[in-house]
Amino acid sequence: MSGVEQELLSLSRKLLTSIDAGDWKTYESLCCESITCFEPEALGQVVAGLPFHKFYFDLPSSPTKPAKQSTIASPHVRLMGNVAVVSYVRVVQKLDGSGAPISAAAMETRVWEKKDSGWKHVHFHRSPC
Repeated sequence: MSGVEQELLSLSRKLLTSIDAGDWKTYESLCCESITCFEPEALGQVVAGLPFHKFYFDLPSSPTKPAKQSTIASPHVRLMGNVAVVSYVRVVQKLDGSGAPISAAAMETRVWEKKDSGWKHVHFHRSPC
């Protein structure tokens, strides 16, 4: 795997860590303001902009207590000039309401664009496995 591909995987891990920790400042710094997405929370609609995502960071239960952890499994990185697609299965470990450990998985595709300030996350699609 090339250095750029490693960098994109590292940025994707940093993004997931910020989500798991409820770290809006880091999440916002990695994302383009006009980010678009398809995800279960959007009920089949494409959503544009950061405000939709900030809602979840601002919930009283964010960050999740106890914390959760995401692992990137079976990653694939494709570079296309100043755009990259990072796809993987995200495995999330957390505790259920009774404190028992559980895992959940989702298929994610993250699109990154190289801008003057570095790589920015511009689009993602998440589907449950």
